[in-house]
Amino acid sequence: MITLKSQREIEAMAESGAIIAGMHQELRKLIKPGISTWAIEEFGRKYIEDHGGRAAQIGFEGFQYATTISVNDEVAHAFPRKGLFLNEGDIVKVDTVVDLNGAYSDSAWTYAVGEVSPEVQRLMDVTKQALYIGIDQAQVGNRLGDIGAAINAFVEDENGYGNVRDYIGHGIGPTMHEEPAVPHYGVAGHGLRLKPGMTITIEPMVNLGGWEVETDQEDGWTVRTLDGSWSAQYEHVIAITNDGPKILTSQDPEFDAKYLL
Repeated sequence: MITLKSQREIEAMAESGAIIAGMHQELRKLIKPGISTWAIEEFGRKYIEDHGGRAAQIGFEGFQYATTISVNDEVAHAFPRKGLFLNEGDIVKVDTVVDLNGAYSDSAWTYAVGEVSPEVQRLMDVTKQALYIGIDQAQVGNRLGDIGAAINAFVEDENGYGNVRDYIGHGIGPTMHEEPAVPHYGVAGHGLRLKPGMTITIEPMVNLGGWEVETDQEDGWTVRTLDGSWSAQYEHVIAITNDGPKILTSQDPEFDAKYLL
């Protein structure tokens, strides 16, 4: 079932989203060569709780951490690890979900650790741009296929990267994962029609190589690229409104000015 949110509910989700945005803004300062992924987890959990939120990933299907922290060829869902220290030139994806008094938000971001290669920087830039290309399609009257088709055309046809198929966006609120499914590939003009009040995540995962991925058989969570190529991801929560798509997890009010409530 898809729930259509009231203006009040959307504003509550934006308040939840502001906690995630603030956490990500602080992580920009924190993430440097030599930091452990466990230190990122500890900081993220404390930030969320200090700002009145609950780290909603803890306990979700047995997951034990406030964040997923995925490095280089790890696409998503990797555990924070005490013995894993980031090196100059790495990239790290940090994803978390916040519950603030029943209002949910969800956002992932990719960080460069020190200086990254031009190849890796371009991967990050294209992935972030793909997110916003998808957001621009999240208009009342458009269909879910319009979002996926636009992202896939940009990622694969224009830039030659792998656009992960196995993990996709989703509805959000009143729980973490709701209908509808929001693929980052598809056929324009096909799929569910977007209506005011829908709240969804758009979260493309883009690989330097092929799109295929595999899940670690030992931990059952960590997703890696099948070919060992590096991967980037950016994610926002979007509200579908009559005034266009609104980003509820914005970290940059100036850059996102036209997308704000």
